[in-house]
Amino acid sequence: MKLFKTTDIENLTIDEVHKLYSEYVNKSQVDLISKFGFGKDIAIKAEGNSIFTKKNKKILDFTGGIGVLNHGHNHPKILKIREWFSKNKKMEVHKNFFSPYVAALSHNIAQLLPKDLDISYFSNSGSDANEGALKLAYKYHEGKRDYVLFSNISFHGKRLGVGNITASRETSYFNFQQILKYENFIYNDKNSVEELIKNLRKNNESNIYAIIIEPFSASSLLSCEEKFLKYLRNICDKENIVLIYDEVYSGWCKTGNLFYFMNFKDVEPDVLTSGKSLGGGKASISAYTCKKKIFRESYDNLRDATLHSTTFNALGEETVTAIEAINILVEENYIEKSKKIFKILNTGLKKLKQKYPNIIKDVRGSGALNGIIINTDLTDKYFSPVIKIIPTNFTKDEYALKKIIVSSIISDLFDSHNILTFYGSNIGLPLKISSPIITSENDLYYFLESLDKTLSEGLIRLVTKFLKKNIF
Repeated sequence: MKLFKTTDIENLTIDEVHKLYSEYVNKSQVDLISKFGFGKDIAIKAEGNSIFTKKNKKILDFTGGIGVLNHGHNHPKILKIREWFSKNKKMEVHKNFFSPYVAALSHNIAQLLPKDLDISYFSNSGSDANEGALKLAYKYHEGKRDYVLFSNISFHGKRLGVGNITASRETSYFNFQQILKYENFIYNDKNSVEELIKNLRKNNESNIYAIIIEPFSASSLLSCEEKFLKYLRNICDKENIVLIYDEVYSGWCKTGNLFYFMNFKDVEPDVLTSGKSLGGGKASISAYTCKKKIFRESYDNLRDATLHSTTFNALGEETVTAIEAINILVEENYIEKSKKIFKILNTGLKKLKQKYPNIIKDVRGSGALNGIIINTDLTDKYFSPVIKIIPTNFTKDEYALKKIIVSSIISDLFDSHNILTFYGSNIGLPLKISSPIITSENDLYYFLESLDKTLSEGLIRLVTKFLKKNIF
């Protein structure tokens, strides 16, 4: 038996890490990620929006940790509060004692949100928060209603429950067991919602306990129209349906406001889910925050007070980190910083669209979450020679070529310009530019210059280079 010590791990080579992953984690993950430059190196340190690797490369991180790093890597104030917590041996978890950190964090969130969104429950992931929100809505109706409605453009998580109401079909191609009764409506289409409500009536009453939607879809970079959110708010009031906004990714200043729905008036949800950057890039914490009425009627009695709980609900260091993370984004005006990032990137990306109209089909985004839709519809006309050389194990995925086209851009940005990006999982596979909110103007302009140089090579050359370099 061999057990690794921390000192041993620091000395592992990338080949040794690949071998361990293949043996004990996921071999196919190695096969996939090792096709890229970032899969052939080891990150040894991260600070701000930079990652430093074992091969002495400084990488600009424009993934934002897939929504986790609004504060960047290892924000000094976040590190300081966690060090304080540990040094003073603060109690991490105990269900018999009240936590002042849970109380303070819930209070602070309530101060920032509109109306009576006052009660928060803290969990670990966005999926946890969304499932908690759905469970709350179902309990609110005492199990007398059966259906939840969700949009055809949605990503609410990969757990068995919320996976039922995730519509990113370009990646979620496997039909797992259905454990929810659900129907989906068309994004921004009130007629499709009205038709579902009409069809799901039971004894002349609504049979829908919740409607869940992302006001800003992080996976597709599409946003709800104000009039559609107002319609949802009005119809939910009329039918006594619990309205849930999933802002796990788009929240905490990511999309140019504290939460995207706060760009509009009179559209507040009954339940708001958040996460990712709530933990300041260091803590695994998410939340659902609900109106008092919803919580009081669902759980606020002696019988049901602990009906929804988890072992790792609101650990001490997680909650104190979230408190600090929220204070930082308020004190350092992350809302304005996010808007400034959008102005620079959106302007620059639109100029690139004009320069490369055959490559860039669309520019989307809000705040620090932006992206471009690559024109992958040219497949048959331009890529028939390329299709013939793609390995057969890739062609099992019907979106393989589209993913390879976008991946070739991601690969070149990393290999040629030391920039890390990724693509979205829904509606057009957007190349996503999700920079931390602390990203400097110089780095934003460097990104735009680098993307210009990459696109100037043309898609066929980029794809061919990617296949030859990383697959064969």
